[in-house]
Order: sequence, then structure tokens, then C-alpha cells
Amino acid sequence: MKQITVVPFLILAFSASFQAQSVEEEIARAVMAAPPALMADAGVVRLADDGTHEVLRESSNGLVCYDRSNEPGRDFSTQCTSVGNLRRAGQNHKVRMSSANAEAASAMFESQENDGNREPPDFGSVWYTLNGSDQASASTNSAHITIAVPFSTSDTIGLPSGGSYSQSGSWIMEAGTSAAHIMIPGR
Repeated sequence: MKQITVVPFLILAFSASFQAQSVEEEIARAVMAAPPALMADAGVVRLADDGTHEVLRESSNGLVCYDRSNEPGRDFSTQCTSVGNLRRAGQNHKVRMSSANAEAASAMFESQENDGNREPPDFGSVWYTLNGSDQASASTNSAHITIAVPFSTSDTIGLPSGGSYSQSGSWIMEAGTSAAHIMIPGR
């Protein structure tokens, strides 16, 4: 009888240890996109297919990170942004997870934009994104950094609306939409 009570206890203890280790690995993976000075205090969430999220670690600095690698067309991708952008991030994730491909997701985003249902990000918030073919290939050299300026245009913000990753100055992309953002060159 003692063996029967000991064995289930050991299985439960092993299972809890394995799950905690997996969450810690998930946290370490998600914060890879964060600047080193912000990693330790960044929050981490797990995005569900329906756009909701589960908090894995609370943020004490206003930054929240999540893994997007399960989205169609992505191999390895993590992203961090302001906690105030979680509704936008959830909406993005829901659309991508329910779309057959990138073109279908773009069409859904455009539809949401046109009917006023697109969740705008916090003005001036930074989005840190890290992509790669796998976790080992992703590095700070492939980091992508943008600053959200929803509904801004070249006229309102004073930046050109065209640019390339090889230029030395910033520019605005998706001007006039909720997705308007300042591109940081070289990233």
C-alpha cells in the first residue's frame, strides 16, 4: 500500500518539476527579443489562438514579451512591447492563427482597419521583434525595432513615408493607419 501512495506522489512531483522547467524555458525564449537591460523585469505571456493570453510572469517595467513561433509562416519569432499593447498583440495573433496564409491575414487586417475594429497600439511604444529560422540562428543582429505612431503620416510626423533598410535615417511605414510605425534603420 505504501508503494501505491509513493509512486503517484513521485509522478506528481516529477510532472510539476517538468512543467515548471518548461515555463522557465518558455520565459527565457520569449524575452530573447527584449533589450538586455529590460529582460529581467519584462513580463511574459502565452498567446492563445483566440487572442487571449495567460500571464507566465508579471511585468515590473511595463514591457511584455511573447513567443509567436507557432504562427503560420514563422519558424522562430519572439516579440516584446508595452503592456498597453496586449490587446493589439492578441488581435494580431488571432488573425494570423485563423488565416490560411499571409495574404489572408493582410486582408483581414485591412478589413478591420476599414471598419474601425483594428486595435491601435500605444503611441510611441516600442516593438522589439526577433526572428530566425530557429532559436539558434536568431540573434540581436536580426532584431527588428519599430516605434508605434498610429494614424500618423509624413505630414503629421515629419518623416518620409518611404525608405529601405540600408538607409541611415528613419521613415514611417503604413502611414495613416493604426499600424503606422517608425522604422529604425539597420535593424
